[in-house]
Amino acid sequence: MFVLRILCCLLILLPASAPAWAASPPLRVMSFNVRTPVDQIPGRRWEDRRAAMVSVISQAHPDVIGTQELTQVQADYLRAELPGYRWFGRGRRGGDDDEHMGVFYDDKALALIESGDFWLSSTPEVPGSMGWGDPFPRMVSWGLFERRADRRRFYLFNTHLPYRAEDEPARVRSAELLLTRIRALPADVPVVVTGDFNSEPGSETWRTLTKELHDARAQASHVEGPRLTFQDFGGSDRRQLDGILVRGFHAERFRTIDARPQGRYPSDHYPVLAELRFPGAITPPAHPGR
Repeated sequence: MFVLRILCCLLILLPASAPAWAASPPLRVMSFNVRTPVDQIPGRRWEDRRAAMVSVISQAHPDVIGTQELTQVQADYLRAELPGYRWFGRGRRGGDDDEHMGVFYDDKALALIESGDFWLSSTPEVPGSMGWGDPFPRMVSWGLFERRADRRRFYLFNTHLPYRAEDEPARVRSAELLLTRIRALPADVPVVVTGDFNSEPGSETWRTLTKELHDARAQASHVEGPRLTFQDFGGSDRRQLDGILVRGFHAERFRTIDARPQGRYPSDHYPVLAELRFPGAITPPAHPGR
């Protein structure tokens, strides 16, 4: 009887003594190439598809979103239609013009501790700098976040690599620069990379990235939706270009969202969504985020 009482006491005490974050919900991360508002074909125009984009994001309700090809007009609309979300990011030429690697985050779920940008070139601190034969500036916007519920911290890097077939060497150089920046971070803080990598699994770019990062889709035990993420507004050119890569996190679920609200494609890319678990061995920081 005495032993039975001891066992009962231990069962009662175990949940209370377990780390507060052990059963915490996963982090929901989305990558979404939103397509610049340049199309004039009905159905592809920004005015025709923007409501569908808001619907897809609202239903998925990610904690954080890395966007590509985002312009200021699109950012203003999404910010107005997605209450509770904030965003940051500079234009790829250094100002507010041109495309942004805009990062949106749910302000109720996450606190932004620090953020910045660098360019994928031999002079990464020079805004608008171009590198390795690419005719456009390419960049990374990053943020250090703290989850308000449990004070777990993580870094997010968001990018859009060169798109032409002949740009594979530039994509590899860009991937190497990105990895150099990630290696310099504290090893005990997990990292997630969102992006349109303009390169498919099996390419040299992909092999370079996955030497040190894990592909969330390949790692997840539960995968939904089509493999191919670029669909050209329903055209025949379909490729797997968009992804979410992680260091320190473990991907539990991965989904390519092929929803078409009101029959509209939100973009020429499908967004991808990953549910990521924090590692259980990391101690939260001593002070909560701002």
